[in-house]
Amino acid sequence: MTPPTPATPSTPATPSAATAECVSLTRSLRRRGTLVLSLFAVVWAFAGASGLASSGAALAVEIIAVPLTAVAIALAYRKGAAPSPRMVNLPENWARAVGIVNVVEVAAIFAVIAASNASGHPEFIPAAIALVVGLHFFPLARFYDQWQYRGTAVLLGIVAVAGFALVAAGLSGESVRAVVGLGSAVVLWVSAYHVAVKG
Repeated sequence: MTPPTPATPSTPATPSAATAECVSLTRSLRRRGTLVLSLFAVVWAFAGASGLASSGAALAVEIIAVPLTAVAIALAYRKGAAPSPRMVNLPENWARAVGIVNVVEVAAIFAVIAASNASGHPEFIPAAIALVVGLHFFPLARFYDQWQYRGTAVLLGIVAVAGFALVAAGLSGESVRAVVGLGSAVVLWVSAYHVAVKG
């Protein structure tokens, strides 16, 4: 049995200019996301390493941090990578909204640093910053249409809560900085690799 012949000959579908632009924007945003996540992972890793009691362990963390970040960026920017399986669906004025979120984040970080120092409890700073950074990923998940950022927000929140708990338990500021810094670095690296590989 032969299939019915269509009334009009079919032609291969060609992507429209709008579709091509969406593919390009999707790839660009995810590459940028991987880059930013990876670079801030290094910052957190070095901050965490500075709280380690062993200088050898601190040096090992710093050495490992650099290639971990380099590989994530290389994966995101590699040539011939398959297009992201899902195109972003960005809300109106998303770029302006992202800018506002980032400004609020920076202001909140300065505020928690000032408040912690003024209250005589600088040991709270790493956990408080991790909490602020984590919370800012919730709106970014919507404005970038990147669902992974919700997971980043939750995991950073867990790291922050653990940091506050360690402060309450009486651990030294250096130990808290090591735990929060290295925990935050791992979360950001995991997010960077997921965005780079999965899209």
